[in-house]
Amino acid sequence: MILPDKQVTIISGHYGTGKTEFAVNLVFAMARDGRDVSLVDLDIINPYFRSFERRREMEKAGITVHVTSNEGQADIPSLPGSIMSVFMNKDQQSVIDLGGDPAGARILGYYRPQLEETDFDFWFVINHNRPETSTLENVVHYFELTQMMSQQKITGIVNNTHLGRETGIEDIVKGDAFAAETAKKLGLPLICTTGERKFQKELEGKLKGSFFPLDIYMIKPWELSEEEGGQFTWLDM
Repeated sequence: MILPDKQVTIISGHYGTGKTEFAVNLVFAMARDGRDVSLVDLDIINPYFRSFERRREMEKAGITVHVTSNEGQADIPSLPGSIMSVFMNKDQQSVIDLGGDPAGARILGYYRPQLEETDFDFWFVINHNRPETSTLENVVHYFELTQMMSQQKITGIVNNTHLGRETGIEDIVKGDAFAAETAKKLGLPLICTTGERKFQKELEGKLKGSFFPLDIYMIKPWELSEEEGGQFTWLDM
């Protein structure tokens, strides 16, 4: 996958698609590429899996992190003024992690004036193993709702088909074919197909989209395996 070349890249998708995992991996990949990059956690819908939870690691990698709702501590949505810098700073690239359903995309309308003056992409993440995005009809439904609520046009599809820690090669390949068909139907490019880095070699030559390897960052303590002894590791959301 070629990394984003626009000033802003917006990531959206329904609950369980893994959009936050993808967004976090994307900013780390951009930082490793030597770019000045920031992540904006605009997810005010789901308090349990938010990209700012990896703030310490991101800032250590030189990534600027912007967080809503009083640094993620308040239940009432609030937007810090620092977010405006992602539209004003032309020398920095930013990734915006939106809320996990069409309602979460509504907040993007607040920044419509700034987006009209900004070069950006808007990518829609799908997971073929989730009911909400398991059929073409469902994807089109949520795709159209997301565009309507956000007041912006989506520019690309990202396939992040997975089953958490039970994900296998067949899941990724099947999801890739489905995403390619969906992207064609919508008249949009398939930006990439994601999967854990350990699958990269085995997937060579099997995908229609380019492969974007994931290192798993998003996890909760109760998802740790016994083999890991309750110690924190990077796992899937």
